[in-house]
Amino acid sequence: MDIDFEKLIQLQNLDSEMKQTTLFLESIPRLIEDIDRKIKAGSQAVADAKDKLAVNQKARRDLEASVKDVKVKIAKFKRQLGEVKTNKEYTVLLHEIEESQREVDAVEERIISEMLTADDIDEEIRSATRRQNKEHETLRADQAVLELKKREMESRRDALIAEREALVPLIPADQMKLYMSMFNKKNGTALSAVKGEFCSLCHVRIRPQMLNEIRDKSKIYLCENCGRILYGTVKPEARPEPKAE
Repeated sequence: MDIDFEKLIQLQNLDSEMKQTTLFLESIPRLIEDIDRKIKAGSQAVADAKDKLAVNQKARRDLEASVKDVKVKIAKFKRQLGEVKTNKEYTVLLHEIEESQREVDAVEERIISEMLTADDIDEEIRSATRRQNKEHETLRADQAVLELKKREMESRRDALIAEREALVPLIPADQMKLYMSMFNKKNGTALSAVKGEFCSLCHVRIRPQMLNEIRDKSKIYLCENCGRILYGTVKPEARPEPKAE
């Protein structure tokens, strides 16, 4: 009985494409999750910078409140200067005023430092926001492309399934059983073409007698090394030449 290698090869091509299509579809959720994670990371960078600014602003408010309290104390000491009755009390108050003023000066320097830091944080926020907007635009576009590709591949998968379902009944049951056995054992590649005198997949030389019988297509032979179904060159059906006018 002649072996219908044409249909077996067609089946393997369908199965191979279906396998690649399925693997791609299975990878899409992870790819979309990666994009979502990058989008969230960009948003988090802006949020972190804003949190940093909020901490800075609170620190400045606390320092400004501290300065205000010390200045109130200085004003109180100055009022007391006119009420003291001894030089010692006067000297003590002057010392307190000087110490308090030094404290004000030190805190005001810290306020200035916090203001400079706030300027840097403002720039960090603007930079992170610009980067976020640019990256989000690109990432959303990538996500849209993935969604479109997903729909295309789902449609192609459905077409492959329909084509396979139409093809399988045309293949003899024993050949189909052997094909599926090899397909499952050999990671989705059941057949291997003979190129010259070699198996095209494992590159092992094929015995001359086996080569002749493979070319006759009267019996199925398995590669003695990799175990796949061997087939010779399968030529497409010749189309009739157009008749001359």
